[in-house]
Amino acid sequence: MKQLIETPTQRPIRIWTDNISADALEQLRNLASMPFVDPHGVVAMPDVHVGIGATVGSVIATDRAIIPAAVGVDIGCGINAVKLSLHADDLPDNLRPLRLQIEAAIPLGPGGAHKAKHMPALDNALRDRLRTIQAKHPKLNHKYVQHQLGTLGSGNHFIEVCLDEKDDVWVMLHSGSRGVGNLIGRYFIERAKRKMEDHGHTLPDKNLAYLEDGSDDFADYVEAVQWAQDYAFENRRLMMDRTLAAMRRTLTTPFNVMDEAINCHHNYVEQEEHFGRQLWVTRKGAIRAYEGELGVIPGSMGQRSYIVRGKGSLDAYCSCAHGAGREYSRTEARKRFDIEDLMAQTEGVECRKDAAVLDELPSAYKDIDEVMANQEDLVEVVHTLKQVLCVKGA
Repeated sequence: MKQLIETPTQRPIRIWTDNISADALEQLRNLASMPFVDPHGVVAMPDVHVGIGATVGSVIATDRAIIPAAVGVDIGCGINAVKLSLHADDLPDNLRPLRLQIEAAIPLGPGGAHKAKHMPALDNALRDRLRTIQAKHPKLNHKYVQHQLGTLGSGNHFIEVCLDEKDDVWVMLHSGSRGVGNLIGRYFIERAKRKMEDHGHTLPDKNLAYLEDGSDDFADYVEAVQWAQDYAFENRRLMMDRTLAAMRRTLTTPFNVMDEAINCHHNYVEQEEHFGRQLWVTRKGAIRAYEGELGVIPGSMGQRSYIVRGKGSLDAYCSCAHGAGREYSRTEARKRFDIEDLMAQTEGVECRKDAAVLDELPSAYKDIDEVMANQEDLVEVVHTLKQVLCVKGA
């Protein structure tokens, strides 16, 4: 742990980096002032940066209350990674045909533009649970929910083919609950804000509006957010199946999926026991890292990524960083860098190198190796991965 900040008027703040902006630190102070935050305090990971209300790269344990904006709108966003029986020698020298095959197999980009494509059906359990939620909250009827299952989205979502330290091949992808998760998040954030106004609560940031256990909205939010997290798992599973099918159509060497497969959220909330207390743990840009638990910490395209094993640090509520974390906003990255920077920093990676993905170049993110060095007490590295192919949803 790099910093421990304590004041008489708020919970302590535990930060695993010295590289934190004043705005992010202010957000952490606001979080630490909330009365239902666990006495152990608020935790900030080494990839911490400013978010909406709550800081990205934070872990917030709360008693009988949840802040919907801390969970965010990309509910259940996370990583799925699998190791294949392929070796680097089994990949062609030119990976462009493989990238194009994957891009053709997985609907990419924002919004509901996938409605004309043949998409997989929701399984009965997910469908029935969603109908129950929508019956109570008709505004959560999302017309594209069926047409976004198995789709990547945009922004920092990706599909990558990587090589580990032994040149074994991995496939890794990053996405979440898509538009329906966004709708659920925004809907309950607004309901929480109205509750605060109705009861005359004054908050240091309006986005810290919360729902209290025992209320109908709290129970309905927990039901909806857990559904969105399960939808995100299924979304990643389907995309992984389609990606592997695309690879089988393109590569000449047959392959199997090996035992090591990881599917983990990094934007979510769940109930856990810490320090003998049942708490709601919100990880906003952080992954769970119980002792022995495997996780994935991706760098940006062109940087390394890591398969890690948790050390179960109670100080961090058994958590670790979820990635490199942004150094510059998308707008600032476009001001500072150009296409030549993008091409130089992604040399050797088969990926798009155009203006649409400029704000995703490695320099827009923190140094992943520094992030890893700052959390050696939280995780141990099992595999180091290097991207050789990257598909972006921009």
